[in-house]
Amino acid sequence: MAAKFSQDDSDVVVIIGSGAGGGTLAHALARQGIRTVVLEAGKRYEMSDIENDEWAMFNKISWLDKRIATGGWDVARNHPNLPAWIVKAVGGSSVHWAGVALRFRDFEFRMRTENGEIKGANMLDWPISYEELEPWYVKAEKHMGVTGPSTGMPYHQWHNSFKVLAAGAQRIGYKEIQSGPMAINTQPYDSRPGCMQIGFCMQGCRIGAKWSTLYTDIPRAEATGNCEVRPQSMALRIEHDARGRVTGVVYADAQGRQQRQKARVVCVAGNSIESPRLLLNSESSMFKDGLANSSGQVGRNYMCHTTAGIYAVLPKPVHMYRGTTCAGIISDESYNNTSRGFVGGYRLEILSLGLPFMSAFLDPTPQGWGRAFTAKMERYDHMSGVWLCGEDLPMESNRITLHGTEKDQYGLPIPVVHKDDHPFDNAMRDHGVEQTRKCYEAVGATEVIRLPSYPASHNMGTNRMSAKAADGVVNKWGQSHDIPNLFVSDGSQFTTSGGQNPTLTIVALALRQAEHIGSLIKQRAL
Repeated sequence: MAAKFSQDDSDVVVIIGSGAGGGTLAHALARQGIRTVVLEAGKRYEMSDIENDEWAMFNKISWLDKRIATGGWDVARNHPNLPAWIVKAVGGSSVHWAGVALRFRDFEFRMRTENGEIKGANMLDWPISYEELEPWYVKAEKHMGVTGPSTGMPYHQWHNSFKVLAAGAQRIGYKEIQSGPMAINTQPYDSRPGCMQIGFCMQGCRIGAKWSTLYTDIPRAEATGNCEVRPQSMALRIEHDARGRVTGVVYADAQGRQQRQKARVVCVAGNSIESPRLLLNSESSMFKDGLANSSGQVGRNYMCHTTAGIYAVLPKPVHMYRGTTCAGIISDESYNNTSRGFVGGYRLEILSLGLPFMSAFLDPTPQGWGRAFTAKMERYDHMSGVWLCGEDLPMESNRITLHGTEKDQYGLPIPVVHKDDHPFDNAMRDHGVEQTRKCYEAVGATEVIRLPSYPASHNMGTNRMSAKAADGVVNKWGQSHDIPNLFVSDGSQFTTSGGQNPTLTIVALALRQAEHIGSLIKQRAL
């Protein structure tokens, strides 16, 4: 039964956000008997609220509060008020994600050591290694139901769109071609059904085959009696005492009234835009530059992966909308081969867009109409497409800041998301587009189309891990260097982005962090 705790209960752990990081952490703490209050800015939806409709679900669950995108990236031009495509609802972006569950490669934890100083980049090794995180990857894979060795579940069947891409990839010499690992069941697992290949993965899985904290971790945490989830509770600021220890969170409830929840520990898991925004908005006379910001790194080093959408028109119908959205991955380029003109690696991931989203992403500007546009859309059933996902180098100037004058509905400065591409990012993107072109042309593509950049869905950095307090915001446990009872529990703690989708690593870190917090509480160190 879901608990209800007093706002004056200073013994609870307050978790801000209920997605892959916050939702997993709440469940893992609750199972240890640790009482938690989860503050979620968005509404709570049930499985019956999920619709197999791209625009209906986009409008229902997306974080559409005003934000401003600036900098040289395409998003600032094409989506100036939607820099990120994430979810504002219980379950966070685990409702929206496509289910790709990749581990970082070992070199991706030591990019500074592997590649040395890189001009224009703020490179740093993670304070943890692959070997240290590997057992937590296994636990996360079992926890989420990831196809492959940890669960024994087979990979997904190949749908037409991936068969076409794979055939071309094989013809140009690629060998690492598989339809997984995915956190989408291929057979019943963990009380959830196998995938039915419906094709609306990014709108929320209507049958629950895809892992999401919405219908796994959150209700299970509540069932322990040790977790209370408060939807439509927007965190406004974190408070602290004279010693500099956090003492609670002020938030706005569904009616816009300010409430205050006391806490023994606060864990921030609001995504890489809202998490630094909250720390910066929590400035005080003791923390004049915001909480946990003695290094000046809060909000800096924003990363969202080097990406591109590449779609091909094939001679015969493909019907890419039939099948799982993203169950096809080519990994031959996911290594640190600097002879290509950049550092780090990338994956080519099949991405099946429905007709509405294909239309919107093909040309997001007001000029998206006319014969040239419609000629492409008329060939929609002949299309197959790829999303390139690669290492995005951290740069101090890529950052989240607070707008000087514009406020949101709660009276807080809206976030400004600034991003420029590093020259290596551009080189990687060009390389990936060209390799994808070769794959599709090898199977007779009549046209290959490079789409403008989408709003970011992989948001990382801004509160990064570091061995030294001067270099980052949190330590190897996600614990603030400055404030021992303040933790960061989402992708904002990533030191570098890797070339892998981030969700599996977020969950592995959350499970590991929960054990650490539990140990500190037992030792009365928190």
